[in-house]
Amino acid sequence: MEYNGDQCRLSSVFSRGFGTLPSDCTSKEGFVDQFSRPDVGDSASETVPDQESSISDCESVTSGDNSEQFRFSNNGLVALVEGDKFHDLIKRRFISSLGSLGAQATVVAIHRNTFSSVLGQAWLQSFQIYSKAVERKCGGNANVKYAWYAPSSQDEISKIISHGFDHCGKSQNNGLHGCGAYLAPDDSPMECVKNLGVDKDGLRHLILCHVILGKAEIVNPGSQQCHPSCDEFDSGVDDFSAPKKYIVWCTHMNTRILPEYVISFRAPPCPEGSARIQEPFRKPKSPWMPFPALICALSKSLPQSTIDVISKYHREHRENKISRHELIQRVRQLAGDELLVSVIKTFRAKV
Repeated sequence: MEYNGDQCRLSSVFSRGFGTLPSDCTSKEGFVDQFSRPDVGDSASETVPDQESSISDCESVTSGDNSEQFRFSNNGLVALVEGDKFHDLIKRRFISSLGSLGAQATVVAIHRNTFSSVLGQAWLQSFQIYSKAVERKCGGNANVKYAWYAPSSQDEISKIISHGFDHCGKSQNNGLHGCGAYLAPDDSPMECVKNLGVDKDGLRHLILCHVILGKAEIVNPGSQQCHPSCDEFDSGVDDFSAPKKYIVWCTHMNTRILPEYVISFRAPPCPEGSARIQEPFRKPKSPWMPFPALICALSKSLPQSTIDVISKYHREHRENKISRHELIQRVRQLAGDELLVSVIKTFRAKV
């Protein structure tokens, strides 16, 4: 089976923003210029390196702690050695994307999913088939990207690798943007790190996935959406210009998300409200109005359910749970800029 350009692992991926995965796998932006996964053939032995030889080539990991090597050994995952080009590229990209927290973070191990089981091969084939289908549907671009997924526990990692994603109904983010799997763009791992728990060894784990986004649509906070709003769309995002969340609907999780690497690391807790603490106070230069007055004015034009969500975000801002910038962006998504401009101009005119 041909997988052509979109089969690339770490090839010109880790692209910034909401761009597309280059189809020729030769772009110099991102991880590496050229590297492709073997095509899926008629048998697993043709496509996946022998597992014993793979493990023998990976006898050490970043920290030198051999217990990490076998942490996921029963799940078809093999440890990459420090010095391996893909290990070092993932590590460097991950650390640099953590900002100030990166200086305090230590990557302990990186494991690669071999998809060596019969079900693993089926998952890989399914991903390739859907990639081609979405590519045709979207006029030649399946919009395949790398993205981070935050598992709730080490046990969830094992279940995902062995059986796939199984949560349905509300997502792991309590349905903030609808029901599905939430992933963070490759250059925004902090979106996942800040919600990670720590296992008994003091480690946190993230899964680096290949994800087929196709044509994405904006999904506003408070949405109850569980599938694309129409046949035109394939996935969701929270923001087109600077997305922090990719939403893959429950019905698509096991055909459009391919878990390829598990990164295990140590890092200090992310301080609550750090973004707000670091954000200097700036007096608005453009017309503005107090948020309580804004909420009151918006209640005349928006449904009560939307006003309740806006009020919730305002409370979270006052409790230092989200930054002022985050509050403004969420209100803009819910109310729309045209209504906000009209309400603020009317308020300023009265003042």
